[in-house]
Order: sequence, then C-alpha cells, then structure tokens
Amino acid sequence: MYRYRLYPTKEQETKMNQTLEHCRWVYNETLATRKNAWEQELKSVSNFDTHNLLPAWKAQHPELKDVHSQVLQETQQRVDLAFKSFFRRVKAGDQGKAGYPRFKGKGWYDSFTYPQLGYSVHDDSTLRISKIGNVKIKLHRVLGIEGTIKRLTINRRATGKWFACFTVDTEPQQRSNGNNAVIGIDVGLTSFATLSNGEHIENPRFFKTEQKALAKAQRTLSAQEKGTPQRAKKRKVVARIHERIANRRNNFAHQLSRKLVNTYHTLAFEQLNIKGMMQNGYPRLATSIGDVAWRQFITFTKNKAENAGSTMVMVDPKNTTQECSRCGTIVRKEPKDRIHECSCGLVVDRDENAAINILRRGLASVRKTDRSPLRKLGE
Repeated sequence: MYRYRLYPTKEQETKMNQTLEHCRWVYNETLATRKNAWEQELKSVSNFDTHNLLPAWKAQHPELKDVHSQVLQETQQRVDLAFKSFFRRVKAGDQGKAGYPRFKGKGWYDSFTYPQLGYSVHDDSTLRISKIGNVKIKLHRVLGIEGTIKRLTINRRATGKWFACFTVDTEPQQRSNGNNAVIGIDVGLTSFATLSNGEHIENPRFFKTEQKALAKAQRTLSAQEKGTPQRAKKRKVVARIHERIANRRNNFAHQLSRKLVNTYHTLAFEQLNIKGMMQNGYPRLATSIGDVAWRQFITFTKNKAENAGSTMVMVDPKNTTQECSRCGTIVRKEPKDRIHECSCGLVVDRDENAAINILRRGLASVRKTDRSPLRKLGE
C-alpha cells in the first residue's frame, strides 16, 4: 500500500464529497434491498444481483451518473463483504458480537475505490481521477517500483485531509542485513520495550502527552449546539489532536521496527492477547495498553522482517516474567516488583529477564543449533 497526500481544489473537493454521499446512498440502498428481501421473502440477494440494480437506480437518480460505474460496484461489494463477515462470525458461534451490517449515517462514509480503471498518475505531481479531474498529489516516494498498481482508494480524514491509497501487487525485495544477530523483545508499559541485551526503549506515551489538550478540546466541543458550524469546527480540532497522536505513534513504530530489523536477523516476541488484556485482565490499564499500540509495532516489525529476509517468531508468553532465565525456577512477582531475584543468585531487571526467556523460546522454535548468544546473556 502506497499512501500520498492529495491537495484538491475547492471544486474538486466538492465533487469528491458528493461522490462519497452518492456511494453512501448506494451502500444503504444495497443493504436495504438485501435486508428486505430476506425479511419479507426469505430470499438471498447476491452481489451480482445488486449490480444489475444499478441501471435502474441511475435512471431514478441521475446524479449517480457522476460517479464511475466501477466505484458504485465496489460500494456494493463492501456490503457483500460485510454480510460474508457477519455470517462467518455467526458460524463461528460469536452470536452476541456477530455485528449485523449497519446503515451509514451522514458523514460516516469516508472512502471510495477504483478497483481497476478510472485513474492515472501524470508528471509526478498530478493524479487524474475519473469524474473528478486532475488533482494535485504529493509523491514523496516512488510509486510501485517493479509492481503493478491494482486499485486506488480515495480517503477523507476526519480533519478534512484527502489521501490517495494505491494497492500495488509486487514481489518482496529480499534484503539481508548481513549478520546472524538475535534478540528477544519484551514489550511493556514502564518501558515500551526491553531487549534481551539489556537495552530499554523509553515509552513515549503519546496519548498522555496530549491528554490535557484533548480533554479541553472535547469540553469545548460538548458545549457547542449540535448541527451548528461552530460544532463542526470544534470537531475538527478534536480530530486533529487524534490525528497528531496517531501520526507520532505510527512514526515511532516505523522507525523502531526498521532499526531492529536492520540490526538483528532473528527477532522473538510474545504472542500476547492484547484485546483480552484490555477487556478482561487489565481494565484499569486499558488506556495505557492502547496508547503503546503493541500490535501495530509488532505488525510493522513482521512486515519489515519478511521484506528483509529476517526471521521473526512469536512465542508462548506463559511465565516469561516469572521464570528465571538462568536456572528456570519460577519466581513469583507482583506488577510492582521490578527486579527479578532468584535463589541461584541472578539479580536482573524483570523485563530483561523476560526478554531473555523470550529469546530462548524463540530460538528453540526455529531449531537453532548455535546457542552461544544465550550463554552470554545468562552469565
């Protein structure tokens, strides 16, 4: 996926907003058609059947002709995918959280997609979009090196910014960092991550840094009357703060994952149930867990490792903190206990102890024969 910032003119922005509204109407009408067909006639309507309804809808609503035909078909495809996901969750037994497809309210449809045709890039600064025109684009990196562009999605952020997202089909470029270094990584809250070599990476706490500004902006928003221009303006202020937090978190995860993949050939992480930790085990820490975004960091590292030809393994997290990394004895600790002290004489930071255990399990899972790094870390 390649994402670039768009700078549409006022006229182009109006057309793009209208396109979103037309797609939202098609989405809701498609959902209503399938829902009513089942409730009234016990009849299933396929995605192909809904495509055949588009000509009649265009005749009744001529404004739909201002949208590329494949964009409207892709909108109906989203409804079909929503139903498939719903039935998959029902079949899996998740009745309470199956999530029947919902209608989209005004402002809740924020992207449209050209799945095959209707767009082209010109002069490295212009994106030609069917029914919209030539839109200025900032190509901050080369688009789709040795790959084929498959689809384009135009996305509107809550802050009013527009982005073009290209999906490119390409073969990974295998790049080796030229070493066999290994590392175990324990993610946490006190430190964002602790490495098995003893290095601690500070937790940036992006949300906590912006918490006061966000709370103030949200109070100001709540004081505005619903439906007024003032409320819409204040809503954008809140959205900008959220966007700033997300951008900083995203940049931090990208830079750290790139540094680790460039330094180490084998990386081991815990297979954490992050969703369960936020909902069940650690409700008071849910905000802090969400702020560190472990899943995002692990996903970025995995993607970069695959592209670099490195090895990344996920290990069972059971007792990685409690188990002594030197002798294997279980040493029980409370969350407040930050030091691991074992009867064998090992005294080390609890997170570093966990990182060493993670590394050992990771190496065992890939059947490494040279365990010398572990011996050095256990000394």
